[in-house]
Amino acid sequence: MVKGLKKLPYEIRLKKLGIYSLERRRLRGDLIETFKILTGKEHANCSKFFQQADVTSGLRGHSLTLFKPRCRTTVRQNFFSLRIVNEWNKLLQDVVDASSINMFKNRLDQHWQDMGINHKLTGYTAHQPQVQVQVSFVRQVTGNS
Repeated sequence: MVKGLKKLPYEIRLKKLGIYSLERRRLRGDLIETFKILTGKEHANCSKFFQQADVTSGLRGHSLTLFKPRCRTTVRQNFFSLRIVNEWNKLLQDVVDASSINMFKNRLDQHWQDMGINHKLTGYTAHQPQVQVQVSFVRQVTGNS
């Protein structure tokens, strides 16, 4: 822990340290991994993870736009190959055209900065399966009548 930051709220600590939130860092890591898989920099079969969208049909977006298949279970929706598709498809052509991983990282950070996305993130859940907990209380009755 850095001295003087212990009692500050999380968002202020992030700003003072100049870092993204944990959620944003997870998303950044997922996007970097997606870039490496799609561009062949990771030794993984791209077709096992993603299905590229048919960009000739007039879809908006960049040349590496991904198709998101429908799934019936919420467990499947949290798989890496599905949860990253919407965020990946939001990127600009300039970002995905990077020739190296470091160039992609720099362009991604610049894209987020241009969009005004600094430390907060909503709507993306990485590695966090949603668990519902139901709590019930039982009232115990004694027979003192």
